[in-house]
This record gives sequence, C-alpha cells and structure tokens, in this order.
Amino acid sequence: MTKHRVVVGLSGGVDSSVAAWLLKQQGHEVSGVFMKNWEDDDDDAHCSSREDWVDAVSVADVLGIEIEQVNFAGEYKDRVFAHFLREYQAGRTPNPDVLCNNEIKFAAFLDHALKSGADRIATGHYAGVRQVDGLFQLLKGEDGAKDQSYFLHRLNQLQLSRAMFPLAALTKREVRAIAEREGIPTYDRRTAPGSVSSASGRSASFWSDTCPGPPA
Repeated sequence: MTKHRVVVGLSGGVDSSVAAWLLKQQGHEVSGVFMKNWEDDDDDAHCSSREDWVDAVSVADVLGIEIEQVNFAGEYKDRVFAHFLREYQAGRTPNPDVLCNNEIKFAAFLDHALKSGADRIATGHYAGVRQVDGLFQLLKGEDGAKDQSYFLHRLNQLQLSRAMFPLAALTKREVRAIAEREGIPTYDRRTAPGSVSSASGRSASFWSDTCPGPPA
C-alpha cells in the first residue's frame, strides 16, 4: 500500500476520529484540521463550535497527531450560504451539506492541505472511492443505513483522486466499537444532524432573523 501524507478533517465527532485512527494504523503520515465554517458560533445559541474544537483536540492528543484550526467562514458564506439564501428565497430548498462538501471540504480544505504539503485529504464520510481505467468512481458506503455518497455526488475527478474515505467498509456500530476499544474520547458522542457550524445546523429562529421566507 502506498503511504500518503493525509490531512483528516477532524470535526470532533466519532466518525472523523476513527477515520484518523485507521489511517494512522495503516502507516500514513496523518494530521488533522478542524474547519471553522461560521464566524459567530462560539458564543451564540445556534450551534457552538467550541465544544467540537475541544473534542477534536482531545482526539488528536490521544492519537498523537498534530491538529490546527482553519477558518473557512469567508469561503462558506460566499460559496455556500449566499447560494443557500438565494435558493431559499426563490422557493427552493437546497441541501447545504452537498454544496459544503463540494466547495469547502473538498475545495477550500483540499487547497489548504495541498499547500501544506499533504497529498491526500480524508473525512469520516460513509462512502468510498476507487479508480477504474484511469477514472475515479464514488461508491456507496457498506452500511446502507449510514451511506453518505449522496452528499458527495458533486465531487469531480480531481477531488475524488485526492480523497480517502476510511469508513467505507464499516458500520456505525463498528466505528463506535473501535473508538471505545482504542480509548478515543468521542466514542459515545451523538451524531448531530447536518453540518455543525454551518447553514444546516441553524435553528428556526436563526432563519427567521436572517432572511424572509420564500414567496407564497
């Protein structure tokens, strides 16, 4: 197996934590990045990232890897949130997680990782990727109940060629079991819906304060 310099998007959740652990066990040179995608979420009531950052740092400490926090709030607002508002106000309901993966996790984050000297990025998505006849194919995760390939369907060939999905063949139960066995502190953390610190993590009051509803 070719060994890579891999930057893992550590969110503070169990999935990305185990993804990082698996890559390190496979002999890759692993480091972590915590993506801060919202500027005011440390002290508001909508979705705090402080706890997530603390959890991510704790995981990195247990795994013995470096971690840095990178602020992608500007890119998120320009590339994801603005588009979401336009669609919402036009009476459509886009999924911000799909655009976030395409524009932030596998664009801004990928660019940052490559500039830092990495040659791959990894996330805790339940999906897979393979190369067939020179083309990269996105695969469903083995766990049908957790498959997240839909959220990645807009990734292009360059993005897929640099992506690693260590959880492709695992179930959520297996991931939690690995985390508990290896002493990873996020093993029992509940999975939050949507993207923490992003549009899909906002409360109803946030939306009512931010923009008018779609036309009747």
